[in-house]
Amino acid sequence: MTTELVTIHVRFANDGSVTEIGERPVTISAQDWFNRLSLAAGMSYQSLSGGRGFFKLTPAEVEAFKSGTVH
Repeated sequence: MTTELVTIHVRFANDGSVTEIGERPVTISAQDWFNRLSLAAGMSYQSLSGGRGFFKLTPAEVEAFKSGTVH
């Protein structure tokens, strides 16, 4: 059985701050959403060139992070 994964793309400014990130709840800043995902699922993050990166998470993990049940 294959588990479908959600790809959450991240884009950074030259100073390292997060300017854009996918799946972000409207009540959380881009930087805070990145911080939340990094703390709880940092091993699922892959950096790319050009100030970009992404997380690969299951839909259940994304929903848990959005609801705040996982910190």
